[in-house]
Amino acid sequence: MINIIAIGKKHEPWLADAVERYQKRLSTPFNLSWILLPNSSQKDAVAIKNESGDILNKLNPDDFIVLMDERGKMYDSPTLSKALVSPLEQSKNVVIIIGGAYGVSEEVRSRADIVWSLSPLVFPHQLIRLILVEQLYRAQSIHRGLPYHNE
Repeated sequence: MINIIAIGKKHEPWLADAVERYQKRLSTPFNLSWILLPNSSQKDAVAIKNESGDILNKLNPDDFIVLMDERGKMYDSPTLSKALVSPLEQSKNVVIIIGGAYGVSEEVRSRADIVWSLSPLVFPHQLIRLILVEQLYRAQSIHRGLPYHNE
């Protein structure tokens, strides 16, 4: 099971259909659920502290944590697929975190097993959700040897 914890509002209508398109193609162990946590009403360090506390409260000690951050490591699709499949095959929950506008605390960062960057560019959080779900579908396809991903 994959849980995505995202700070922010529910999916925008234009995004919801696209996310659903990929999400309905996912199946065990790549099936996923969303935990949307509200943005802090504060700014900067206070927002980071509040939002990170909310994120940490949703984590279990044995979860495999993937933090999405533009300063993280970039993966090609086959490598990402292997990185996600390994904990899933060990019956661990994979939790992917999309932090808020100000980022996450060092405590959240240090809890992550992987800090993953899609790009050194910064993208809107709503767009990241779509890219993430498509990449999960791609990872599943690679793992199952389906023709979605071309090498």
